[in-house]
Amino acid sequence: MTEAPAPPGTRTRWHNWAGNERTTAEVVHPGSTDEVAAVLTAAAAAGRRVRPIGSGHSFTGIGRPEDIQLGCAGLAGLGEVGNDGLVTVGAGIPLHRLNAELVRRGWSLTNLGDIDRQTIAGALSTGTHGTGARFGGLATQVRGLQLVTPDGAVLDCDATRHPEVFAAARIGLGALGVLTTVTLQAVPAFALRAVEGPGTLTAALEGFDDLMTSTDHVEFYWFPHTDVTLLKCNTRVPLEEGLAPLPRWRAVWDDEILANGAFAGVVAAGRRVPALIPPLARMSAKALGARTWTDHSHRVFVSRRRVRFLEMEYAIPRADAPAVLAELRRVHETNDWRAAFPVEVRVAAADDVPLSTASDRDSAYIAAHVPAGTDPGSWFAALESIAGEVGGRPHWGKLHGLDAEILRARYPRFGEFVALRDRLDPGGVLTNAYLDRVLGPAGRRG
Repeated sequence: MTEAPAPPGTRTRWHNWAGNERTTAEVVHPGSTDEVAAVLTAAAAAGRRVRPIGSGHSFTGIGRPEDIQLGCAGLAGLGEVGNDGLVTVGAGIPLHRLNAELVRRGWSLTNLGDIDRQTIAGALSTGTHGTGARFGGLATQVRGLQLVTPDGAVLDCDATRHPEVFAAARIGLGALGVLTTVTLQAVPAFALRAVEGPGTLTAALEGFDDLMTSTDHVEFYWFPHTDVTLLKCNTRVPLEEGLAPLPRWRAVWDDEILANGAFAGVVAAGRRVPALIPPLARMSAKALGARTWTDHSHRVFVSRRRVRFLEMEYAIPRADAPAVLAELRRVHETNDWRAAFPVEVRVAAADDVPLSTASDRDSAYIAAHVPAGTDPGSWFAALESIAGEVGGRPHWGKLHGLDAEILRARYPRFGEFVALRDRLDPGGVLTNAYLDRVLGPAGRRG
């Protein structure tokens, strides 16, 4: 059940999904572009800061408000899908609702991440991606957007109108303005044939490129303390070939009882007695079973995540992935660390978005996790250090320790983005401590 929005001006306690970011702020819920503009201009006049927020699924402080939090739940409309597959949606529409509505109309998004609780604006602003060597992240599916800047201007942007703003705002960190609508390129609805089963990290590293390009969408999960991986290979197939979804009992058993219920027990036991984590990891790895099914694409792309965690994810050049993973395994085995969560490995095609983690290079993604409420400590530090040796770029919504000085060296178009931010928001209305760290301070604030 969705909570009713707080009355305007109410100070409300807020926390993100993982619970590691908490604060109290004034909350506003505009229901139109004009109302968004009014909020921003009033804040600018009063010298206050505003942060737009979606579902709060980021692990970083990117959405953390300092003065005013601008919720986008009132901006959740969905237009008709044109014959060309273009559809304009409100920035606050959640991905799970968007996916369901699109497939009902005979359309789908061409690629998705594995979580669908985010709003489209939040997912885009943080650089959400899925996997697939020939496919880009969510931002590559954007064909237009409407952005409200702190001076109240409403910019309708695409490849021909305000093209420099369009190019950057596809992954804008909420730093350029407030997204109110997004135009996406949908494709005719399709199915995915999913083939899952156990593998080994050794084999994955020996044939990494062949493995990750063996079908349309490939990812694997490595279980630290073991050589075992869970391999997921998804092939795009026409709906006309028919669906063969998992039987309900199998879906409940695998995805609810084992993947969430039993795993929650493993995590809880490991937190109480850390020495249990290695044998429990080996037990979890042995419980993996092979399965094959075919369903609507969004039902295969997305996984349910009910066990709360903290996450760090780095994008690295795809060619460097085997060496990075081998070093991560070596460091893990050398140290007395306890990692209850598997390490997730995905790939994506290069794109042309300035602050995309895949900007100008084919990328591999390596993600580490720890239970929510625990200290990631040396485990995350090791991933950050090893990925940094090959120019790793952190996911904007996941934990990392980098600042603007380091990030400038890792993004060829970083200066272009910051200059645009300073032009659109010279007073720093849309910034906060996280953005000050990763982009540098905005404007001239006393």
